[in-house]
Amino acid sequence: MAAEPDESIDRVRKPQAPKGSSPGGGMLTLASYNVHKCVGVDRRFDPHRVAHVIAEMNPDIIAVQEADKRFGRRVGLLDTGTLREHGLQLLPISRLPDGHGWHGNALLVRQGSLAHVQCMALPGAEPRGAVLAELDLPGGRLRVVAAHFGLLRRCRMRQGAAILEAISRRDEMPTIMMGDLNEWRPGRRSSLRLLEPLFGSLAFGPASFPSRLPVLALDRILGWPRGVVRDVQAHDTPLARLASDHLPLRARLDLSVAAAAQPDAPPEAVAA
Repeated sequence: MAAEPDESIDRVRKPQAPKGSSPGGGMLTLASYNVHKCVGVDRRFDPHRVAHVIAEMNPDIIAVQEADKRFGRRVGLLDTGTLREHGLQLLPISRLPDGHGWHGNALLVRQGSLAHVQCMALPGAEPRGAVLAELDLPGGRLRVVAAHFGLLRRCRMRQGAAILEAISRRDEMPTIMMGDLNEWRPGRRSSLRLLEPLFGSLAFGPASFPSRLPVLALDRILGWPRGVVRDVQAHDTPLARLASDHLPLRARLDLSVAAAAQPDAPPEAVAA
């Protein structure tokens, strides 16, 4: 199957936050959630339930995986009406008017402007993608990478390298990477080791899969410069255990760390 071309667009779209819901200057709440196409462990399709799990976390920025149908016309599956009621606006990423993401990767924000977006078709044996979005927030500029890696280790290595290369071609700014990276092995055999020069040690993370008895750290929230992401935890509630086969992750983003730091330039891209 031929790879789909990447799309890189400079945009200024300003989702309007509801009155009184500004995330403020420096400290924001991040979340990442593989919603399993809104099908819960009870095999019931329920986007409204997924939206309420997201509302439990009260995120300022959330990356959602499997937000669209995977085959055929990739229409969106999220309950955007309920999410809007909770102050979250879908960023315009999909090529389709009724789509929600790129290869299922959607981004929602409480407040901010989308200045630039790059939709990447990731290399590998199965169709996978990533979104690199540069946001203008009240606390400053932020790059958010939303990704869903493949099931094969060699593919995850190539996908991570492609994302590092794409980051290296853009301006230096605080960078968050969130998503289902599908790696359960810590240490030497981990396909995520090539991300460590940028994001630091990835040896351990909170277990998020399977949701009813989580033992594998498949989902990650990573940040550069070091210290900009804090308190990464699985959001483990009765509703979250039911709504998807993954638990979502929740973390704190401290943009004041990035403003105060004088970090080294991001490392050169790693060859695939």
